[in-house]
Amino acid sequence: MVLAPRLEQRQSQTLVMTPQLQQAIKLLQLSNMELAEFVAEELEKNPLLEREDTVVETANADLADNLASDGNSDEDYGRLDLNSDGNTGSAEQSLDVDYDQQGVEGPTLDPAGMATYADTQTSSGGSFDADGVGFEERLEGIVTLRNHLLEQLAMVIYDGPDRVIGQYLIDGLDGAGYLVESIENIAETLGIAPARVEAVLVKVQGFEPVGVFARDLADCLAIQLRDKNTYDPAMQALVANLDVLAQRDFTQLEALCGVDREDILDMVEEIRALDPKPAHAFDGAEAQPITPDVLLGRRADGTWLIDLNPESLPRVLVNHRYHAEITSVALGRDDKRYLAEQLQSANWLVRALHQRATTIMKVSEEIVRRQDAFFRHGVEHLKPMILRDVADAIDMHESTVSRVTANKYVSAPRGLFELKYFFTTAIASSSGGDALSAESVRQKIRSLVDNEDPKKVLSDDSLVKVLRAEGIDIARRTVAKYRESLRIPSSVERRRQKSEPK
Repeated sequence: MVLAPRLEQRQSQTLVMTPQLQQAIKLLQLSNMELAEFVAEELEKNPLLEREDTVVETANADLADNLASDGNSDEDYGRLDLNSDGNTGSAEQSLDVDYDQQGVEGPTLDPAGMATYADTQTSSGGSFDADGVGFEERLEGIVTLRNHLLEQLAMVIYDGPDRVIGQYLIDGLDGAGYLVESIENIAETLGIAPARVEAVLVKVQGFEPVGVFARDLADCLAIQLRDKNTYDPAMQALVANLDVLAQRDFTQLEALCGVDREDILDMVEEIRALDPKPAHAFDGAEAQPITPDVLLGRRADGTWLIDLNPESLPRVLVNHRYHAEITSVALGRDDKRYLAEQLQSANWLVRALHQRATTIMKVSEEIVRRQDAFFRHGVEHLKPMILRDVADAIDMHESTVSRVTANKYVSAPRGLFELKYFFTTAIASSSGGDALSAESVRQKIRSLVDNEDPKKVLSDDSLVKVLRAEGIDIARRTVAKYRESLRIPSSVERRRQKSEPK
């Protein structure tokens, strides 16, 4: 064998994902809020993209001018490059999609020649009010926890260095209002003595809401109890033994606190009235309502009507008139290349948004078809289903179905559900019948626990026997796992809770 350099030709096939294909895949898994942010960024970057609601009025006005002048309105916006080969063509002719089958209206040309997608239903901008004012417009200004504490800091602490320490402590609070960084680390960062940080911490722990700047849950409760002047030795012992309280071992608590059962129960009720997360009332986050991506309703004949929610579909248009005006003037090579790239990017975005909507519709229709019994009768009839079931039915890859169902919601007569909610593992039937959904079994366990006799609390073994008697083949460890996922205490803890005097 001769070891020498030589030239060879080899032929091979590889799958290469273009940047646009990668971006299209990314669009599938974005929620409607994330998609709106992405589209807003594209509108800022691309001069050939415009939002429909900002263009239609101008387009209609221009059309009227054209008709008044020469009656020619053919060279308007309405030519979208929606062909996979990059050729420009009519939007109505370029997509080979059966819109009637998908339940989505295809792109049409408005009076100004603008290609757009028609709404599947009328909407009032997300408002349930007759005046059309949306929920977001009614939100009042929310004071953040930081600003609320800074105002108190300015009124309580006048010393400059101490105020700097106070600001540092405020910025170090977590979402619940706890101070997570140690005093030593704060002192080292600021280059001061830990005693001075501790002194400022004592002052700011008196701020509203009471309980902020606590180091842990026990400290948070102690601060609130001191404010109420009820932090006596017995209460101190109770707060110091929260783990025993969690186990509801009142006999041990009586010995630790030196009081009787009645006093223990009164102290427990007092602790329950406290706020373990005092910062939540001042988190400064506006309540963001979930906007469903799919709307599910029932027709008069009992069949399901599935529509895409127009509120979750950002509609963008390619302004070909503006492109024609710019290219009609003398441009340099770089300018022409830039416009060509922006036109290609704009056409791709319109095509990708339409493909995303079509894919969501396909997946949703298949989910509703398979889970018809759930939508009609409830969670007990939820059927086991995996991604492969839907992927095979609609001829798509499992990863595509996974991305489509991520952060997507359907509004149904039974409530609002994430699409991923309907994918659950199967629990075999001991009677040889159809397998059951793990979610329906979980709800069955919850129902059994809620309706159990306080004098005969069901253990995990008892739950297994009841479920097997109803034809559900399930192991004890699975019952324990489902019970814990539902945050249901053990039978020992439930028996202790239900035996307590009311």
